[in-house]
Amino acid sequence: MTQIEILQVGPYPEWDQGPLDQAFKMHRYFEAEDKPVFLAQVGPHIRGIATRGEMGADRAMIEACPNLQVISVYGVGFDAVDLEACKERGIRVTNTPDVLTKDVADLGVAMMLCQARGMIGAEAWVRDGDWVKHGLYPLKRRVHEARVGVLGLGRIGYEVAKRLAGFDMDIAYSDIGAKDYAPDWDFIADPVELAKRSDYLFVTLAASAATRHIVNREVIEALGPDGMVINISRASNIDEQALLEALETGTLGSAALDVFEGEPDLNPRFLALPNVLLQPHHASGTVETRKAMGRLVRENLQAHFDGKPLLTPVL
Repeated sequence: MTQIEILQVGPYPEWDQGPLDQAFKMHRYFEAEDKPVFLAQVGPHIRGIATRGEMGADRAMIEACPNLQVISVYGVGFDAVDLEACKERGIRVTNTPDVLTKDVADLGVAMMLCQARGMIGAEAWVRDGDWVKHGLYPLKRRVHEARVGVLGLGRIGYEVAKRLAGFDMDIAYSDIGAKDYAPDWDFIADPVELAKRSDYLFVTLAASAATRHIVNREVIEALGPDGMVINISRASNIDEQALLEALETGTLGSAALDVFEGEPDLNPRFLALPNVLLQPHHASGTVETRKAMGRLVRENLQAHFDGKPLLTPVL
């Protein structure tokens, strides 16, 4: 039986690659030296695309595959997939929600703790001999009982807030409406007002055209010189230029970031800042979660081609 041909946009761990290669004929787009030529050659045979959240599939890639039926995204974010092009052609789209939610929430809270308590600098203080030379490490800021805002109380935002409740934090959130599953937390519709009442602001909402730069200059200034923003969503949700300026001038106290525009080639201005914690977009980066994500990518592809309902459809 002829194997179904799949365009693989980016690399996967070997525990995913092996089963994918066994189940499908995989065409490794990321290994092609001349990608347009490669796409022109294999595009007509492609019936599915396996991609990653940050890579997606743009209109040009989709249109190069006239027999494309389904796009399976390894990740919860699907903003890099041209959904309009998919709607026009009736192409199904899936992602991998839920399986990564708690890991992302864990890392977000860890980033807040690490930055608030200066743990990276404190370790260097010990290793570099500054503890012996200069004594105690400079005082940092407490987390428990502080005010926290969660921008986007979806799956990940809700798990973040649940964890923050364990620190007796004063929790408020913004979303498109109040959530009946969060009766004990304050709903504040306006992100600027949410930032004004927050010491810590978590950005956990899904990325879309409507949320692009929702954390703008006004939100950042409202958070203030003692505030911290933690982004475990998508870089596009924050105006990165406004963020950099605020961090450089002290208009914003600090930031903890797992995502960046143009990553991994982030703006070098970030590297010069002492008040930002930088992480390599690895909030879902545990062995357990990545295995579950890969399995869901394969299961969605297989379900589609077996004529069964998709497990986690987006479109």
